[in-house]
Amino acid sequence: MRNHVHILSPSGVINEEYVYGARRRLKRWGYEVSIAEHALCKSGRFAGTLEERMADLQRACDDDTIDIILCSRGGYGLAQYADKIRLNERQLVIGFSDITCLHSLAALRGITSLHGLMCKHISQLSSGSMALRAFKAMLDSWRDSCPLPEMTTRTGKTSLTGKAQGTLRGGNLSILYGLRGTPLDIPDEGRGTILFVEDISERAYHIDRMMQNLRMSGILSNLSGLIVGRFTDCDDDKLMHGSIFSRIREMTAEYGYPVCFGFPAGHVTHNMPLMLNRIVEMEVECDSIHLTYK
Repeated sequence: MRNHVHILSPSGVINEEYVYGARRRLKRWGYEVSIAEHALCKSGRFAGTLEERMADLQRACDDDTIDIILCSRGGYGLAQYADKIRLNERQLVIGFSDITCLHSLAALRGITSLHGLMCKHISQLSSGSMALRAFKAMLDSWRDSCPLPEMTTRTGKTSLTGKAQGTLRGGNLSILYGLRGTPLDIPDEGRGTILFVEDISERAYHIDRMMQNLRMSGILSNLSGLIVGRFTDCDDDKLMHGSIFSRIREMTAEYGYPVCFGFPAGHVTHNMPLMLNRIVEMEVECDSIHLTYK
């Protein structure tokens, strides 16, 4: 079986040292690694013009010699063209943040994708990092006949306990909110979904507004479960009469499904991988979660 990883930059400008560092580490792991033509380009805040970024991504999706598409970083840019991309169901797309656009496109088409590390952390994390080791385990097993690695991890102590099974979907909350009402919206109005959300540098009332959208539209009531990741640099606001987590807890308590708070994924160094658009069983306890992929 081939193990060809192709690095491209569909959104923001990337420091070339992160790309080269990620390539070196992936090669040490035994992967063949290539870099897209425009991956290191710069056009304002973007890694190349719209046409260059779109061409790199579609060219990669059309190339059956590529097994894994590793997005170098997030930023902003995919909303400009994600709906025009034709994904390849035989490939695994990896990334987080703005790459949520591609995870949402994959969800629409039932294609597995990985919410996980990108070039900066692949290049900089120590070899003993739990997040890096978990990421490698996902890469090594995502297309094998053996099951995907199970995960048990510590979480916040305010979780709503219980068991649930559903298709794991989601990513960055702001991106998901921006895709509401588009063809890349959460499939089936959230039915049968275990939703994962995270964010960075958002005000507490902005997060409340986005979550209220999911409540009023019926998404929250349709879910099978909810995994709330890290809200990095999102300070609580005492004028909101509760923390970000407590507000989300109030919105979801009536539905009876398990809700995990503080899952270690998002805009953090300890960014544990989540294989999206796959059926997963989760068991939430007061301060931990166990995930089993089906």
